[in-house]
Amino acid sequence: MNELDSLVESAVQLFAQSASPAELENAKAQFLGKSGRVTELMKGMAQLSVEEKKSCGAAINMAKQAIEAALTARRQALADAELQVQLKAEALDVSLPGRQRGQGGLHPVSLTLERIEGIFGSMGFDVAEGPEIETDWFNFTALNTPEDHPARSMHDTFYVEGGTAAAPNLLRTHTSPMQIRHAVQHVKKHRAALDAGQSMPEIRVIAPGRTYRVDSDATHSPMFHQCEGLWIGENVSFKDLKVVFTDFCRTFFESDDLVLRFRPSFFPFTEPSAEIDIQFQTGPLAGRWLEVAGSGQVHPNVVRNMGLDPEKYIGFAFGMGPDRLTMLRYGVNDLRLFFDGDIRFLSQFQ
Repeated sequence: MNELDSLVESAVQLFAQSASPAELENAKAQFLGKSGRVTELMKGMAQLSVEEKKSCGAAINMAKQAIEAALTARRQALADAELQVQLKAEALDVSLPGRQRGQGGLHPVSLTLERIEGIFGSMGFDVAEGPEIETDWFNFTALNTPEDHPARSMHDTFYVEGGTAAAPNLLRTHTSPMQIRHAVQHVKKHRAALDAGQSMPEIRVIAPGRTYRVDSDATHSPMFHQCEGLWIGENVSFKDLKVVFTDFCRTFFESDDLVLRFRPSFFPFTEPSAEIDIQFQTGPLAGRWLEVAGSGQVHPNVVRNMGLDPEKYIGFAFGMGPDRLTMLRYGVNDLRLFFDGDIRFLSQFQ
């Protein structure tokens, strides 16, 4: 074995003994570095003749290529070994079941609102929308609520910045302002027909949404939900109110033997007014009267504020609490559970 063969064999053995990339680079320097053995051989060729340079240079280049090939092979072997160690450390047992993310779902009150909208939608009612920050006029004045009414007290209502002293802004205390806004827009749309003495299409709408009052206990919350309804036309009577709301309650609770009771009451925006109670004939609540809504014939002043003639147009309105309906439907006895965000409670409705 000549000197170059011995040099290649030494390099291969040293590379094979290198256990890390750093050791391999140190071994490389011994052969291919600036002061390496192959480099020294190349420098020694300066003393040779032209013919000797050709033959000797070719042999040295072949040895250098063999050493570089051995170096590359060892680098790849070390990289493969490191990858295997990493894969082993990060190995997944694919025979185990995967960790599934729990599926979310609608809040029970949202389920109730969807159910309400679906039932009234089947009766031809549209869904109105409106701002949660209202003006004093839409929230109180347009609904025939006088300035000295207790509901306007700072202790009962959340007032917010904006507006003026004469017309402050507030968080709406009910969704009735949405009814007024919808009716005003409806009347504007058909104003030309009204001025020409023609009949206007009926106003038939529900107004679901969040409302705000200064209350907090097991059956009241500072933020709660309401759904109010309005039907205005030329021949809409209290009888229509009873039929519509009775049909809604029996459909909502899926009980044909549900009994309704209308008790005389007072609301500034309706005259006459009535509280609506329901009575289940079967189940844990059988025999008890439960208040679910307020209602009445729309007050003439409110009809005027809509831009209509109360001598020609009449109708009814009602307001109910979807939170309370949800409690009755699912047997929940504390309203605050709906807003605590406890996943153990909410997951029951998925």
